[in-house]
Amino acid sequence: MPDFLASWPFWLVFAFMYSGATLRGQATYWVGRVVTEQTLARVRPRSGWALRAHRWLAGEGTERGIAAIRRWGLVVVPLSYLTVGFQTMVNAGAGVLRIGWGRYSLAQVPGALAWALIYSTVGWAVWTAALAAAAGSPAGLAVILAAAVVVAAVVVRRRRRRRAGDDAPVLLADAAERPAGGGPGGR
Repeated sequence: MPDFLASWPFWLVFAFMYSGATLRGQATYWVGRVVTEQTLARVRPRSGWALRAHRWLAGEGTERGIAAIRRWGLVVVPLSYLTVGFQTMVNAGAGVLRIGWGRYSLAQVPGALAWALIYSTVGWAVWTAALAAAAGSPAGLAVILAAAVVVAAVVVRRRRRRRAGDDAPVLLADAAERPAGGGPGGR
């Protein structure tokens, strides 16, 4: 846990972590929703953050989140908070699918509560200990460096593809107009 949080009482750390999880989820949901609404209105963004968000939302990651919501319904929203990375895909997917804000927010509460409980207790300590242990040995440093190189290579490769004109197809309108299924995730 960051030093400034270590001196706070548990309930305040928990509230801070819950607020952070909720705000991040809501921001991701709304980016997905707003960019999708623009696309459906045939106002495709041409530059800036909206264009970058549009391309990200049209990519494979968000498609996986959309597929999970279609298959399992809104139960996948709180469960995604128990993962690393997948929650972003699911929250963006809920926005792309234009799941109602009230339903999405209610589904988000148990996930954000679980995330806050994990990170205000053992979660932060586990991450810190793992990084400290890895950084304390030559093999650990090699693993961290290798992971950083792999991540950098993937990012560079994707950017080169985009610049070469191999952009992801514009699928936001299609994704948003298709029904989300008959289960709890449907509209």
